[in-house]
Amino acid sequence: MERVSTVCRRRHFSPRTEEAYVHWIRRFIFFHQKRHPELMGTLEVELFLNHLARDRQVSASTQTIALNAIVFLYTDVLVKSL
Repeated sequence: MERVSTVCRRRHFSPRTEEAYVHWIRRFIFFHQKRHPELMGTLEVELFLNHLARDRQVSASTQTIALNAIVFLYTDVLVKSL
């Protein structure tokens, strides 16, 4: 999570955006039993987002924030495409 914070700060994200991204990335990792994101891919992202929409019934804007956080994790932090 330290790498996430470092990249957020380097890209001049607001503290609130950084906090939200760290929150959703943690939830993504914990949803998949603490597996490292490098070992996961598109299927796991889709399962997590479906869980948020179907089981947790979060709003569309919340789903978008979660998706943006995960995309940020893969493209900017891990430098891995989904």
